[in-house]
Amino acid sequence: MIYLRRISLLLLLAGTCLLAEGGYIQAKAILAQHLLKEAWARTLTNRNQNKPWPWADTWPRARLIAPAHNIDQIVLANDSGSSLAFGPGHMTRSSPPNQPGNTIISGHRDTHFRFLKKIKIGDAFLLQGKDGKLEKYRVSNLLVQDMDKIAIPLTSPKPTLTLVTCYPFDAVRQAKLRFIVICQQDLPDG
Repeated sequence: MIYLRRISLLLLLAGTCLLAEGGYIQAKAILAQHLLKEAWARTLTNRNQNKPWPWADTWPRARLIAPAHNIDQIVLANDSGSSLAFGPGHMTRSSPPNQPGNTIISGHRDTHFRFLKKIKIGDAFLLQGKDGKLEKYRVSNLLVQDMDKIAIPLTSPKPTLTLVTCYPFDAVRQAKLRFIVICQQDLPDG
């Protein structure tokens, strides 16, 4: 009987630890966005690279808004694993935000880019660069590709915003597929 109690206690403790770890990841992502928004406000004022905390190895690069999904996120300066833990990241080899070419931003499917599973063709995104100007983009294509065969062009004749995350959204393990959202900039008629 005493062994059964000990085993039950160990299982309860292990389950609590696993739940705490999952909650920690979510809490870290939420807190980081608050600190990043403060750093972004400084960036819009002084146009410098402002780290969100002293030991950060990244800084805010852009602001991504999906109005229909109530999303307003700060995009980090690179898309390394350590950066993506705190927010979506800009692929440094792609075009800078709101510049000619293809701006590629990636994020985790279980935190910042979870909302992408509800995206539809025609949905709007706003992207703000450090000049403060908001540019509007519309979803023109949704793709699922194998990560080993993915071919996203770094250049584009039209201003393009490409968002990338793992797929499927509710998978428990590392996914070999990528969900790709391609958006074209809404240019004024004229």
